[in-house]
Amino acid sequence: MEGLRDRIVANFAAFDRIALDLKDRRPAAVAIVVAPHESEPAFIITRRAAGLRRNAGNWALPGGGFDDGEDAIAAALRETAEEVGVALGRDAALGLLDDFITLSGHRVTPVVLFSPLAVTLTPNPHEVGHAWFVPLADLDHPEAPMREDHPEGGEPILRMHVRGSWVNPPTAAFLYQFREVAIHGRPTRVAHIGQPPWTAR
Repeated sequence: MEGLRDRIVANFAAFDRIALDLKDRRPAAVAIVVAPHESEPAFIITRRAAGLRRNAGNWALPGGGFDDGEDAIAAALRETAEEVGVALGRDAALGLLDDFITLSGHRVTPVVLFSPLAVTLTPNPHEVGHAWFVPLADLDHPEAPMREDHPEGGEPILRMHVRGSWVNPPTAAFLYQFREVAIHGRPTRVAHIGQPPWTAR
């Protein structure tokens, strides 16, 4: 895990992220939490609780809007603790990916968090239906990312493979850029990736 941490830090040091300052977009953050699980590095993914008014049942990373006075790292740490019961310190943050504009009106900053020690998931049932560890190696599924035409003629939609399912953007965009930039050191942008129209709801 130490070698992985050093590689991610080095890859972020060489990455010139795009930060957007858009006053008409609500700031939010998501956490890509990397931790050991069953002797291999993994990340945390969830499915939203079935009873939520928005995004019920969707694949998601821990995350949400900023509270007063928060930056992206603080918001990602708080949401990770609130949603899956994993409390990490600010030193767990290894880097930020590009800000991403969602159809729902948010400016989302993905934050990569790292724990050298195993963590226990305790999903908050009010927000999270299920939470899992997914091996990092699964991000290199041979058919991922899968692209398909946008139903309204926009940019193609990109999907990532997770636990036998194909995850939609924006979560798929975060995972794809994480794979390319943080894991493989390839300066990849994702702002052009299409999002399914229903994600605007």
